[in-house]
Amino acid sequence: MKEKIASYLAEIAAFTAADATAAEEFRIRFLGRKGLLQDLFLDLKAAPADEKRELGKLMNDLKNAAEEKTAILKTQFEQTQESGSTIDLSLPAFPVQLGARHPLSIVRRQIIEIFARIGYQVAEGAEIEDDFHNFSALNFPEDHPARDMQDTFFVQNNPDILLRTHTSTVQVRVMESAKPPIRILAPGRVYRNEAISARANCFFHQVEGLYIDEGVSFADLKQTLLLFAREMFSADTQIRLRPSYFPFTEPSAEMDISCNICSGKGCNVCKYTGWVEILGCGMVDPAVLKNCDIDPEKYSGFAFGMGIERITMLKYKVNDLRIFFDNDVRFLRQFTGA
Repeated sequence: MKEKIASYLAEIAAFTAADATAAEEFRIRFLGRKGLLQDLFLDLKAAPADEKRELGKLMNDLKNAAEEKTAILKTQFEQTQESGSTIDLSLPAFPVQLGARHPLSIVRRQIIEIFARIGYQVAEGAEIEDDFHNFSALNFPEDHPARDMQDTFFVQNNPDILLRTHTSTVQVRVMESAKPPIRILAPGRVYRNEAISARANCFFHQVEGLYIDEGVSFADLKQTLLLFAREMFSADTQIRLRPSYFPFTEPSAEMDISCNICSGKGCNVCKYTGWVEILGCGMVDPAVLKNCDIDPEKYSGFAFGMGIERITMLKYKVNDLRIFFDNDVRFLRQFTGA
């Protein structure tokens, strides 16, 4: 057995490998599960007891020699592979795929830019509000049936704390803290307890506008909204205002635009009327001005509000609101570079 170990040590010392395959074969020959060292350890069990100590030391020396040789060969061929690799530094880098703006963010920015050109400034507020700023200051008495128009999420069963149902709360806070003239745009997320469908969700995004000054009239409101519609959709877009009701404006109206899909000829999107509703508007009710300590005898104003999802659906011809929140990369990738 001593002679075997001596011959193996000599073989290890003299071994050279031509390639990584030969080096791996060497490792398996000596250190593999069925290698020479395993055979020698089996022979060691049958050796005389007085020789086992000496033979065990020789076996450890053999094992160490085989492991050191294997490590040297591994390092040698790893360095050879690295030094032999070729990199063409003149090649262009791998393209990095850029992300895309969300379509709601694109349209939100476009709305803000349109109104910024005529003097509107962005105002923002908290999404958790109290009853006064969400309802009472906007001419919603406690027993007013108009409160039923909006199914509200209340916080911790507290009827005074809620998730805002519209960004009109921002308008109230601005009117409380600023003196006319006031010309603001209030974009933000709002919440209503509604069944989720292709045209509704329990949360969505609004943009509301407010203009208060001396001598503001309904004609100013109409001209502002006509400008917005033509800037957002197309220069030949037409609008119409239909009488409606909102507690915080009087008179109130719903605004339709000529359908940009069928050019007003009639299709399933506009229900073959040629018109599509996009927002609500009206002259600020004098009671709302009074609630915010603004003299309704001196000042007048108008307000309007629109859902960003509705505008985006019309602009990009999307027929299901839920797709905006699915994070489907195939859908979002269409807006790269927008």
